Amino acid sequence: MNTPISSIRNLGPAYEEACRAAGIHSAEELREIGADAAYARLLRSGTRPHFIGYYALVMALQGRPWNDCKGREKEELRKRFDAIKAEARPQHDSKFLEELDAIGVRASAADLKAL
Repeated sequence: MNTPISSIRNLGPAYEEACRAAGIHSAEELREIGADAAYARLLRSGTRPHFIGYYALVMALQGRPWNDCKGREKEELRKRFDAIKAEARPQHDSKFLEELDAIGVRASAADLKAL
């Protein structure tokens, strides 16, 4: 079965397109991969890291409203997000390029594809 990703609560067409760019093509595939691995793939494909986007995905795969994440659970998700972001971050030969990416100055791979 190939159920659209946008059929999952909290995930709309933009999230579906980002998943497609990351090689994730169905709700079933996204559920099988899981939130952490899927988010890492999104980052490696050019999605800019955003904590709310990450925890909205986690909540979506649990069938919960995106803003249901609070307190200790949110703190734990922040730790997971930071770890995923650090591991998925592109490695550079240049400290300068690394710093530009860290502050979000350079265009993402997805932005460059759109040109």
